[in-house]
Order: sequence, then C-alpha cells, then structure tokens
Amino acid sequence: MKPMGRYFFVISLGVLLGVSGSMVLGGKTFVLNAVETAIGKDSNKTGGEESGERTPLYWVAPMDPNYKRDKPGKSPMGMDLVPVYDDQDEGDTPGTVKISPDVVNNLGVKTGVVEKDTFDATVRTVGYVQYDEDKLVHIHPRVEGWIEQLFAKSEGDRVTQGQPLYSIYSPTLVNAQEELLLAINRDNARLISAAMERLRALQVPNEAIQKLRDSRQVSQTIILRAPQSGVLDNLQVREGMFVQPGMSMMSIGVLDRVWVVGEVFERQAALISEGDQVRMTLDYLPERQWSGVVDYIYPSIDSETRTARVRMRFANEDLALKPGMFSQLTIMSDTMTETLQIPRQALVRTGSQSRVVLALGEGKFKSIEVDVGRIGWESVEVLSGLEEDDRIVTSAQFLLDSESSRTSDFQRMEHSGNADPIHGNSPVETVWVPARVEDVMPDHGMVTLSHAPIAVWEWPAMSMNFQAADTVSLEQLKAGMDVHVEIERVAEDEYLLRDVHVDDVATQASNDSVVDHGVGGGASSDHQDGMSHEGHGAGESKQ
Repeated sequence: MKPMGRYFFVISLGVLLGVSGSMVLGGKTFVLNAVETAIGKDSNKTGGEESGERTPLYWVAPMDPNYKRDKPGKSPMGMDLVPVYDDQDEGDTPGTVKISPDVVNNLGVKTGVVEKDTFDATVRTVGYVQYDEDKLVHIHPRVEGWIEQLFAKSEGDRVTQGQPLYSIYSPTLVNAQEELLLAINRDNARLISAAMERLRALQVPNEAIQKLRDSRQVSQTIILRAPQSGVLDNLQVREGMFVQPGMSMMSIGVLDRVWVVGEVFERQAALISEGDQVRMTLDYLPERQWSGVVDYIYPSIDSETRTARVRMRFANEDLALKPGMFSQLTIMSDTMTETLQIPRQALVRTGSQSRVVLALGEGKFKSIEVDVGRIGWESVEVLSGLEEDDRIVTSAQFLLDSESSRTSDFQRMEHSGNADPIHGNSPVETVWVPARVEDVMPDHGMVTLSHAPIAVWEWPAMSMNFQAADTVSLEQLKAGMDVHVEIERVAEDEYLLRDVHVDDVATQASNDSVVDHGVGGGASSDHQDGMSHEGHGAGESKQ
C-alpha cells in the first residue's frame, strides 16, 4: 500500500472506530449521564482544558461508573476517563441529582403527590376452608377390643345422630354386663346403680343397658352410635382391627357452617380487628361471593412463614364450601382516620431505612429518609419526613435513589425558607462519603480511611480511624481500595463505620494517594496540611 493510501486508510479506520465507540458509549453510559449529580456537559475535555476555575471532583470510566480515579487516565478497557464536576446550584443540599428533561423522559420518570386521605387498610390474602372445630367430634374407644362390624366405611359419608358406627367385642364390656346382672340377682340397689354407671362410662348406649336388664342376657358385641349428624372424616379403622383406649378411630364434622383461616403478613396484622367485614371468592366459583366477619385473630406469629392467622366463619347451607379449599380473602378494616399517604411503589426500602425520592422541580431530585407506618395494598402511611402536596417519584426512583444516596444527607428540603418541621436543624446522624482504605485492623475491628470532605459536619478531607459495625465485613477490605462508606454519629465525638460499598477492588499505586488528590471531593493537598480532627472516629486523625 502506498504511503498516501495508508494514511487515508488509518484516518477512515479511526473515524469508523470513533462512531462505533460513540454508539457503544451512548448505550453503556446512559445511566452515568442520566443521573448527573455533578457531571460536566463537555465530557471530551480533560481537567487541564476546562475553562474557568471548575475543578473535577473525580474521573470515571465511560463504561463503568463505579470505576473512579482522582486524576485523568485510562479505564481498564483503554478509554479516557471522563471528568465529573460539581454542577450543583448554590443552595442545593448534598445528594441533589439534576438531569435534563430529555433524560427524564427517556428514563420514564413519573411523579405523584403526597396526599392526606383516609387510609385504605384493605388487606388481600388467601385462606383455607376448614371444619368448624367447635362442632368437630372425634371418636375414640374407651375399652380395648376388636371391631366386629363397621357400618360407616368411607370418609365423606354423611351420618345422622344415633346412626350405628361400629360394633365391638370387648372382654371388659362383657364383664361389666355380668356385674350388672349379678347386682340385679342380689336385688342390691346400690350395686345396680354402680354397675349401670360403669357401663355408661364405657360408652355403652342406654338402650343396650335397658335391653340387658330386660333380657338378662349378656351381649358379646356392643354397637356404638354417632353422637351428632355430619360428615365422616379421618377414618382410621377397618373391620377386624384391634383397638384400645386413646386410639383415634374417626371424626364427624359439620358442614352447614365452616371456618376459613387466612394468613396475613406480620406488618398487616395491626390493620385487622375482630368484627371487620370479609369478602371471599373461590377460583372454581368465580361468579359467587361470600360475606363474613373476622371472628378471631390468633395471638402468635408463625416462626417460619412470619404470618399471622385470622379466622372467619361462613354459612354453608348448600355445602359449596368444602374443607381444604383455597380461597381469596379481602378484609376491609374500619378506619376513618386521615393520614399522609404515598403510593406504595414510591417507597424505597433498605435494610435500615425507608426512603423516597423528592421531585424538586427543574430536573432536580433528592433522596430523603421517611418514617412509615401502615403499609396497605396500594398506599403507604407516612409518619414523618414528608408534607402534604410534596411531589415524589413513583417510577425510575431506584435509579435516582442509587445516585442521590451516595452523597445525600437524607434531610428534608426546607419549605419556603423555613426549617423542616420534622427534622428541624438537628445534626445529620448518618452520611455517605467516598474514601480510600489506608489500613485494616480486623483484630481490633477498625479501619483507617482517607475520606473526602463532609460538608454537613464541616469536616475537611482527612485520614482517620473508625470502629466498624458488626455488620461490616473487614475481610473484603484491603489497603488501596476506593470505597463509599456510611459513617454514623453514635455519640458526641464518636463515629461508627456503618456500611461499605466497594468501588474498585484493585490495589492502587502509592502515587495515587487519596490525601494528595482529595478523593471524590476535589480537595487539594493544602487542605491536609496541619489538619488534626481530634475525637472523630475511634482514634486520633493521622497527619
């Protein structure tokens, strides 16, 4: 190939790769550009080429927003790192996210309004049809013997009160009959009464006792009859079987009225009270609907399913409800108290916090902490953290919360220049801040971090020791790691490392010092000179 042809070939190849790279980057860096807490508008310029005095907070890989550095360089894929700037307007609180209207539309961001209304405490759950245990009778023998004949031979058979169930041969019953005849022959009223009471105690029917007195002949088998009408269930015997006291032979249940036991989540148990109206439907009869009330709330929670049981009673004259059926229950709690409410999908729940994303207008969003109460089917009760008519994000809020929570102080925004009525001017107890691991002391449960400035506590960038919470795994931390850490103020001049998000597990070169370059905060080495912040963390700050 001629030199001139080779030259044009290289130029064409570069243009082609540039276009392809732009297409790839446009897809992979969408989130990075979408939630631009502080991303510069011109990402093709480096820090040295920026006009004015804007200083990048840090540099990030175009295809991996978690790959951050405190100076320009190359990403693991060989791409130039993109500078990230602090573009927050004056007066914006930490954690404010600003995105353009086009990106808001592309992300599918939807918002809703905090409203005060009667809380919909409707609980929807499932239940199981059961026999009415108040009318469930179990049949057990009181003597040992052999089943001579079984009159009710199948589960599900309907029986009526007084109907024969089975006949039994028992030497004990034969002896008891002979004792009565002996007492009658002696004409001893006291012995006769005692013998008859013994027969009744052994479940011998009165008609069998009277027949014995009239005929003066001992019966080798005694017929036992049904104590109530109902349906035969749990049949455990067959003809010829030997039975003894305590053995479960069969049960008789009543179906004209049944129980339905539902299971509700632990957090929903407080929404339900005895007497609440219940609507029930079945899959196999979708056109029908049963109405009942909450009859009883069981006092314990199942340790495995973490659910509470609730019992309802339903009339069942046509026997459409059968034990073991699966049903859908709608329990309508009677509540008339008006409360602040947000849509359930707007709530972001973590292991230690409940948060929502405030829509501040002009493309600005901020993640804040809220205290929630009852959680209904579609709405959540807000106890504190929001005010009526506040606008919150109900769609794509997890993406916005992920970006905002990295630097958010989780305080409420002030309304009309007034202090937040919920939190007032009390100090922030928990903050997230970028940092670098300097040393790990697992035996002491401590870690040395060089963290960025913390504006809400008026801390400059510095190196200091922190006692780690029990939930923090120090094994995952190594010197040189770039991390985001959650620091909690547990007492005056006492701070705890509450949580750690690892940004990059690679060990950095010694010349990439966090202190020298001010990780994530754009702090220069001038901020470090002579800095000693006594009492913060678990030990003295390093110089």
